[in-house]
Amino acid sequence: MLKSVILIGGPQKGTRFRPLSFEVPKPLFPVAGVPMLQHHVEECAKVPNMKEILLIGFYQPNEELTRFMCSAQQEFKISIRYLQEYAALGTGGGIYHFRDQILSGGPEAFFIMNADVCSEFPLPEMLNFQKEHGEPSSFVILGTTANRKQSMNYGCIVENQQTNEVLHYVEKPSTFVSDIINCGIYLFTPEIFQHIGAVFQKNQQDMLLYPYEGDEQTNGNGWHRAEAIRLEQDIFTALAGQGKLYVYKTPAIWSQIKSAGSAIYASRLYLNQYHKTHPERLATNKEGGPRISGNVYIHPTANIDPTAVLGPNVSIGTGVTIGAGVRVRESIILHGATLQDHSCVLNCIVGWDSTIGKWARVEGTPSDPNPNDPYAKIDSETLFRDGKLTPSITILGCNVTIPAEVIILNSIVLPYKDLNRSFKNQIIL
Repeated sequence: MLKSVILIGGPQKGTRFRPLSFEVPKPLFPVAGVPMLQHHVEECAKVPNMKEILLIGFYQPNEELTRFMCSAQQEFKISIRYLQEYAALGTGGGIYHFRDQILSGGPEAFFIMNADVCSEFPLPEMLNFQKEHGEPSSFVILGTTANRKQSMNYGCIVENQQTNEVLHYVEKPSTFVSDIINCGIYLFTPEIFQHIGAVFQKNQQDMLLYPYEGDEQTNGNGWHRAEAIRLEQDIFTALAGQGKLYVYKTPAIWSQIKSAGSAIYASRLYLNQYHKTHPERLATNKEGGPRISGNVYIHPTANIDPTAVLGPNVSIGTGVTIGAGVRVRESIILHGATLQDHSCVLNCIVGWDSTIGKWARVEGTPSDPNPNDPYAKIDSETLFRDGKLTPSITILGCNVTIPAEVIILNSIVLPYKDLNRSFKNQIIL
C-alpha cells in the first residue's frame, strides 16, 4: 500500500503571500477555483492502493483546515489526517518526527510533496520509474528543466544521463550547477528514515559538543535544534552519488506558488489543464450568460451580468457579483466580492467581500515567465528593488472598498481599507 504526505508549513511561512494569507492559511488559497491543496489530494486519490494522506505543518488546527479535510475525505473517499508539529522542524524534521504515523500499516513507499507547488503530479509515472531504476529501496525526486539563470534559485540536480541517478545535489547554488531543478515532490521508501535518523543523531552529538552555538534562535531548546532537519540540504546532498537517489524528469507543467502574483500564473496552468482533467469546471459561452474568452472558472453561486466580458485566465469564487459591462482578465476574484458596472480588473487578485466601484480600473503588472523561453520559471520577485516597489499584480485584501472612477495601479491594499482616490505603485497600509 501507499501513503502521501503533504507538507503545508505554518503561519510564520507564506509571508510573501500577505495580505492574502491573513484570511486563510496559504495552502487553502483558491487556485483555479479550488483550494491549492485540493489539486494535490485529487491526484493522490487517483493512485491505486493509496490508503491515506497526511498533512504535516505547524498551523493550529483551525476551522478552515478541518472543513477542507472533511469535504475532501467525502469527495475523494480517502482518509486525510492533519499532524501538527510543535515548531517548524524543516522538510525532513517534520516527517521524521511523525515517522511512526507515516509507517503505520506498513506502506511499501510514500510520496512527500510541498503544498506550494503547482504541478500535474505524475505520481504513477514516478512509481513506474522507481521500479525500473536502481534497487527496490531507491528514492525518486521529481525534476524539471529550468533555464541557466533561474536554476540557481532552486535545488539543482546533476544526473547520470544513462541511469538518471542523482550524482550531485546543491540547494540554491551561487554559480551555475545544472539546469535540472527539484520540483518539491518525492517518492521515498521507509528506508529514508535511517538516513534522516543518522542526521538527527549527528545533530544531537553536535549539541553535546557545542551546546551553546546558535542558541539565540532556539531559546536554548536544544531538542528542537536536533530535530530541525532539511530534506534538501541535509539529506539529498549526502545521498547523491551513492546509488540511492534518482531523478524523474517531467516535461509537464510546474511552478512554485510563493508570492500572490505566482498564484495567478498557477491558476492559468491549472485552468489550461482542466481541458483534460475537468472540462466541466470551465465556463462556456451560453445564451444569456457573460462573454467568455479563453479559460474561465465561475462558481455556480456567482451572479454575473450577461454584458460582462471575462477571460482569459479568470477564476470567480462563491457569491461574487459582477455588474454590466465589467471586463476581467488574468485575475482571481475571491468569494463575496462585488465588481460594479463597467469596472475593469486586469492582472489582479480581488480579496474576499471587497467592492470595486463603477467605472473604476484596477490593474497590475503580470510577473509571468518569459513566454519565448520554454524552460523559464516564474521569478519569486522581491517586493522592493532599488528602493522602489517592483511593479506586480495588484492585490486587494479582504473588505477593501474602491470608489467609482479611480485607477488603482500596481498596488497592494491591506484589508478593511476604504480608498477615496487613485493610487499607483503603493502599499496602502
